[in-house]
Amino acid sequence: MSAAALLALLPILVLAAAVVGVMLLVAFYRRHHLATGASLAGLGLALAALPLAARAGPQQVTPLLVIDPYALFYMGLVFAASLAVAVLSYAYLEGRAGHAGEFYHGEFYILLLLATLGAAVLVASSHFAAFFLGLELLSVSLFALIAYAVNEERPLEAGIKYLILASVSSAFLLFGIALLYAALGTLGFAAMAPLLATDQVLRDVYVLAGLALITVGVGFKLSLVPFHMWTPDVYEGAPAPVTAFVATVSKGAVLAFLLRYFVEADAYRLAGLGLVLSFVAVASMLAGNLLALLQDNVKRLLAYSSIAHMGYALVAFLVGGELAVEAVSYYLVAYFVMTLGAFAVVTLLSAPAQGRELDDLADYRGLFWQRPWLAGAFTAMLLSLAGIPLTVGFIGKFYAFAAGVEAARWGLLATLVTGSAIGLFYYLRVIVVMYQVPPAAAPAAHDIRLSQAGSLVLAVLALLLVWLGVYPAPLMELIRTTALRLA
Repeated sequence: MSAAALLALLPILVLAAAVVGVMLLVAFYRRHHLATGASLAGLGLALAALPLAARAGPQQVTPLLVIDPYALFYMGLVFAASLAVAVLSYAYLEGRAGHAGEFYHGEFYILLLLATLGAAVLVASSHFAAFFLGLELLSVSLFALIAYAVNEERPLEAGIKYLILASVSSAFLLFGIALLYAALGTLGFAAMAPLLATDQVLRDVYVLAGLALITVGVGFKLSLVPFHMWTPDVYEGAPAPVTAFVATVSKGAVLAFLLRYFVEADAYRLAGLGLVLSFVAVASMLAGNLLALLQDNVKRLLAYSSIAHMGYALVAFLVGGELAVEAVSYYLVAYFVMTLGAFAVVTLLSAPAQGRELDDLADYRGLFWQRPWLAGAFTAMLLSLAGIPLTVGFIGKFYAFAAGVEAARWGLLATLVTGSAIGLFYYLRVIVVMYQVPPAAAPAAHDIRLSQAGSLVLAVLALLLVWLGVYPAPLMELIRTTALRLA
């Protein structure tokens, strides 16, 4: 392997070294703050390595990985989100386990780094073998992270559910990949493009069955309807910072991979596949928003909200071309900021609570009168998720809408507008509860001392939410100079 290829792989190599380093550290010094510090340092170094990797230029590192500006953009997004989750996890685990917990959480950060490494491999994959390797590295780590229980049983239940259903979806994916290989003789995305362009191949039963099975597997990972049934239970049962990771890094990496595959393999030619994804997008937008209306649990509400938002992202995704890459990339950045911010509030409130997380809607009644800072930040996140102007969520939805108009996808656009109108109701419902007069016996967690590091993360996310909503030009320019290189 050449020096240029090694330099291009530097972010992934640094992160892999961080996994080994944290593993060795916690084997000898089982201290929570040391494991957290080493993990943050590893993620920070991986972020710092991105400009160095960019200097090596686009590099095809073996037939499996391509390190180009698109991959580096999404690696940066994944690393930054994981950094925020790691900080929130420290506050959460310290608060819920008490002083004795500082000796027992090193394995949590090893799993978090491994999952992040899997996501980084996913966004750089140019071959189905690398895709499956990255996906399994991400999924296997998530099994344990979701089930990481601190004085609770619900995470164990959520972990088992995710383990069973993710295993089934991986079987669908693997069988679909095998059928594609049997029909095409290659698993490289670029090599598939000329083969999928022929009418004879598109009538091949192996190709059609393979694409259908892969759609099922990817639909599960993105929690798209009708493969969404695991989402509310896992979101509710998993620890709050892990839920934030699943909602952002896991889904974002898979969607980034899917976009690369469609562009490089020219899968936009497959009209039947596009029609199926259009129906899935419509079902996700409608079902996600309608089912969220029935929820009295904040984490379950955000789970159905995330299903709807993946449907919104698919509207931009299905357009194809440069506009699709630009719109999806901006929407994912907006989605990361909004979702991480919303779950940061849940994490900060739940960290000192013993016995259960504060995720019932009743727990948030009168929050503004006791924690105005948290209530204000949560309000901003919810309004952004609803797509209110002057927030990053509005710009993201505007991008998706503009992409749909460009492609004349009127049915998808009508569903997007309808879903957004429905979504506004349940977001406002949570906001109204926070600003109501607090009950006589307010929850004790409203009066506790919040983590300073976690509060700083929330403040940064709130600042990004407003800044990118008012002045989105820098992010747009960054996307045009990095992610658009794919198109």
